[in-house]
Amino acid sequence: MAHLSDEQIKKLEATANTIRQDIIAMLLEAKTGHSAGPLGMADVFTVLYHTDAIKHDPKNPDWEERDRIVLSNGHICPVLYVAMARAGYFSVEELKTLRKFGTKLQGHPHRLVLPGLETSSGPLGSGLSQAAGMAYALKADKKKNQVVCLMGDGELDCGQIWEAAMWAGKNKLDNLTAIIDRNNIQIDGFTEEIMPLEPLDEKFHAFGWHVLEINGNDIRAVYDAVFQARAIFEKPVCIIAYTIPGKGVDFMEQDFNWHGKPPNKEEGEKALQELRTLGGKISGE
Repeated sequence: MAHLSDEQIKKLEATANTIRQDIIAMLLEAKTGHSAGPLGMADVFTVLYHTDAIKHDPKNPDWEERDRIVLSNGHICPVLYVAMARAGYFSVEELKTLRKFGTKLQGHPHRLVLPGLETSSGPLGSGLSQAAGMAYALKADKKKNQVVCLMGDGELDCGQIWEAAMWAGKNKLDNLTAIIDRNNIQIDGFTEEIMPLEPLDEKFHAFGWHVLEINGNDIRAVYDAVFQARAIFEKPVCIIAYTIPGKGVDFMEQDFNWHGKPPNKEEGEKALQELRTLGGKISGE
């Protein structure tokens, strides 16, 4: 398994912080969108798009040998867009068009308008079914491509997730990895108050999955887990990534009220000031 040096970790942490700054700048420009989830998942997306953990090519988005990344909880797409832009899929300047009329960067990803997207998402709960279907087809074609499906913990309230989980386990889809953003919030409050999910690890075990639990804001832990998932045979892998919603912005962290709203100008400037003290590039560079 590959390993990251301490110097690489520092650079990736700076990249994650740059991504967080870009997220805030995008939301300020759009005046609409989600804050908490995208900020919390910046480290995960940094690993997926800015290391060798996943095979992809920004200059050739339809590369046949690429791994597939499926974003099921499409509302956190600001972090996806920034990670893609910073990786070279499109201009960083285009991030300013988030949610504007005619943009490629819609409020939920639309694969027909932005090269590099595998699916369109919006209705929660459908991504794992799509990813499992991709993984099944790749195995049928004897391809070695991996499929990574990102999900929010709130969308696990949807029954279709568990149908897909059961089917993936039954078919031993060891080329499928699900990464759950376990930030414990959803739009109406804390997940354990609205629809308790625990014991989450045991549930996926019962459906025939191999389960890894990690700190989703630790880049080394995320990177190692993605590689560990490749070494599991005859079982799909579920990575439960415990993250801090609103990570990096003190007044947003752990506050479910930031799930579905953007900062105003004053809040955004305060957030950017806080993030800039942590390193990375100045937003918009």
